[in-house]
Amino acid sequence: MSGHSKWSTIKRQKGKTDAARAKIFTKIGREVAVAIKMGGVDTQTNSRLRDCIAKARAANMPNENITRFIKKASGELDSINYEHVLYEGYGVCGSAVIVEALTDNKNRTAGEVRHIFDKYGGALGANGCVQYLFEKKGVMIVDKTIINQTEDEFVLLCLDYAVEDVLVEQDEYIIYTSAIEFGQTHKSLLEKGIVFLSAQVDRVPKDKVQLDADSLNKFENMLDKFEESEDIQEVYHNVK
Repeated sequence: MSGHSKWSTIKRQKGKTDAARAKIFTKIGREVAVAIKMGGVDTQTNSRLRDCIAKARAANMPNENITRFIKKASGELDSINYEHVLYEGYGVCGSAVIVEALTDNKNRTAGEVRHIFDKYGGALGANGCVQYLFEKKGVMIVDKTIINQTEDEFVLLCLDYAVEDVLVEQDEYIIYTSAIEFGQTHKSLLEKGIVFLSAQVDRVPKDKVQLDADSLNKFENMLDKFEESEDIQEVYHNVK
């Protein structure tokens, strides 16, 4: 299986400031609100809410924050009018990019996304232009330095819980599941005491492309600009 599409992004996120951390929490809170409006507050029947909570915990969001987001969203259902929008386009050198947004103003967000693509040598494309290059997978990232098991022991543990693959990096394990099995597998590994750096359903590239140093720098600057937007929830790409 290919490596994780957002690997470089996650490594940069380790050094996030408190302000950036708060922005991440705000974005997750928006996802929680939409999940509750679509499926209610029961995590047994609302898989989307379960996945949001898993993502929040992996981002080290305190339980009281999660509870507060859920209560707030439950009491404000009539005022929640965010729409999920998917944008597809190309970064430098034809690299594939998918941008997921939750917005209350699609015209504003579309203009912002188009501007960022254009500014960094890319282009906003038509629906379906790059989506076929990705597949949805549950992706969980674990810091190897806090695991008291050998690599073989950890991989065997994961394979007991509907895990499709475990990628062993220098400092991290990247665990892949099907999108359907993600929630239950994440819960099972949590019960085994596994702590996650990141855990969510992602769009994983089927293949990846290599950029030269200058192009890669421009591409990463584009990713940073996307991350600054409150409307943009996730960005997926196929760049090594």
